[in-house]
Amino acid sequence: MKKYTVEQGIVAPLDRANVDTDLIIPKQFLKSIKRTGFGDNLFDELRYLDEGFLGQDISKRPKNPDFVLNQARYQGASILISRANFGCGSSREHAPWALEEYGFRTVIAPSYADIFFNNSFKNGMLPVILSEEIVDQLLKECVASEGYQLTIDLEAQEVRTPTGDAFKFEVEPFRKHCLLNGLDDIGLTLQASDDIRAYEEKTKGSRPWVFAELNA
Repeated sequence: MKKYTVEQGIVAPLDRANVDTDLIIPKQFLKSIKRTGFGDNLFDELRYLDEGFLGQDISKRPKNPDFVLNQARYQGASILISRANFGCGSSREHAPWALEEYGFRTVIAPSYADIFFNNSFKNGMLPVILSEEIVDQLLKECVASEGYQLTIDLEAQEVRTPTGDAFKFEVEPFRKHCLLNGLDDIGLTLQASDDIRAYEEKTKGSRPWVFAELNA
């Protein structure tokens, strides 16, 4: 998993509450358990004017010119700002997969659905919680200023604006450690690889039948 330390990037505003996971990545695209292949269909119902289905050539699909991700000023955005209860709905892990593959490393919102919140950390994405008032300010600044960027400093736990404002956010220490060091569940397990190998060698001697089928 890629380390998250400081993210400075263009901000895209999604000014709506209760953005559910079916809106983030619609159900018809959930045909794979791989972590790739979902970015093209992120916010499919909002990005395109036709009905989306698996296997389409997206280059031939009509885009909705009013949707923020289709506007030139927000191309290359890596930070998404939205409203309360972001990521509600089903528990699909494909939602953070799609956001991350599109290019978002950070989402800023006043609140999140619990499962989406947890899944984001496990996939190297930082869900920042700021108050309704601060989110409202950032949305207004983003819309008013083309090329608007924010700096997200995970070590300092700060969101910094171009005008010098700095907003503190909370993050659980273990999750912070994992993001700063690029550790997903597999990475955490591999940190104990020496202990795992030592345990296996010890077990081979004391309980050889456990490994009998593997050695057959």
